Amino acid sequence: MHFSLIGLPGSGKSTIGRQLARQWHLPFIDSDHVIEQRLGCTIKQYFAEHGEAAFRDVEQQVLAELLAATAPCVLSTGGGSVLRAANRQALQAHSTVFYLQSAPEDIARRLRNDTTRPLMQGGDPLQRLQRLQQLLAVRGPLYLATAHYVVDAARQNASQVGRKIGMQAELAGLLTGQGGPGAADD
Repeated sequence: MHFSLIGLPGSGKSTIGRQLARQWHLPFIDSDHVIEQRLGCTIKQYFAEHGEAAFRDVEQQVLAELLAATAPCVLSTGGGSVLRAANRQALQAHSTVFYLQSAPEDIARRLRNDTTRPLMQGGDPLQRLQRLQQLLAVRGPLYLATAHYVVDAARQNASQVGRKIGMQAELAGLLTGQGGPGAADD
């Protein structure tokens, strides 16, 4: 069984995903890194040259391939992966999905010096905050509809959020023994 993390850019998906993968003795896969390897350039560059629609096509293909793999993993998804119905369906069908719910204000503080996220480029801090609020207005309902579990990640460090996810997974019977993944049904 795969464990997928969804949420706004900067919500901690990659950091928490790596932590969970170590704890659960599973491979960690960041879908954005797989996409960049496939493209041979950064997502930012691809966005600039080809636009968002072309990027979303590649993202959909990569997610489908990653979720079709039989070996379980912890998967960190891009913030906009839920924009396509096919991605939402694949995530729900082939993984247990955790939505890392964070307030735009918290994320804006964390991303104030970030230069890698295409949708967060340019503008002053207020414009970035407004952009995150716009993203949440569109994506928030999609995150909620896709997630099996919603984890409050506001004003908490990665270790605290990771412990919350671990406890939720354990309570749901998804983990067995020493914290490793269980053989629960999809």
